[in-house]
Amino acid sequence: MDQPVHSAAQSPSSEGAARRTYDAERSLLNILDVATAEFADKGLAGARIDEIAARTRTSKRMIYYHFKNKEQLYLKVLENAYGRLREVEHGMQLDDLEPEDGLRRLVAHTFDHHADNEPFIRLVMNENMQRGEFLSRSTLIRQANVSAIDAVRSVYERGVAAGTFRRGLDPVDMHWTISALCFFNVANRYTFSLIFERDRDPQSAQRARRDQVIDIVVRHLRR
Repeated sequence: MDQPVHSAAQSPSSEGAARRTYDAERSLLNILDVATAEFADKGLAGARIDEIAARTRTSKRMIYYHFKNKEQLYLKVLENAYGRLREVEHGMQLDDLEPEDGLRRLVAHTFDHHADNEPFIRLVMNENMQRGEFLSRSTLIRQANVSAIDAVRSVYERGVAAGTFRRGLDPVDMHWTISALCFFNVANRYTFSLIFERDRDPQSAQRARRDQVIDIVVRHLRR
């Protein structure tokens, strides 16, 4: 009788290798999650690899195995943060909507993402304090951001063709306006709330501000 044939996937050695690969991937994701919080809270200069290692399920030695130094880890955190934003944008399916509805969804998405991801905002603020030094080193971020402009351009050009939006606007400037309105809501929430004695996070106020931002952008584009 023929003996059962064990595939490579079934062998103990390959199963162990699969587990090791999975553990390495999980370890890498854990490092990035903890490093994101550390860099967002303390910036590049203030963050410490020792602190990141202490808060992960790995060691300082393994962090340096994955990343050559703190600067390389910081750059990977930036790329990961921007990559997550662009991945969500890809799933918005704006082409399935009428131009104005697509614009509203785009602005709403940007507002919600920023409101729900304060670490991302703080990373961007820290990188601006670095005058964009590390972002300028990343071709991945620059390439990913092209898709953000393409999304705005597509909605805008369809709206112009339909007679909904006025002509002569620059998609990059439009993206700037959307980002500025949504970014300020998070970046300045503490100082603004203290100066003007406003509760910074009531859900009703956030919903009203979200609707206001959407309305500002739509009115700016309408004919």
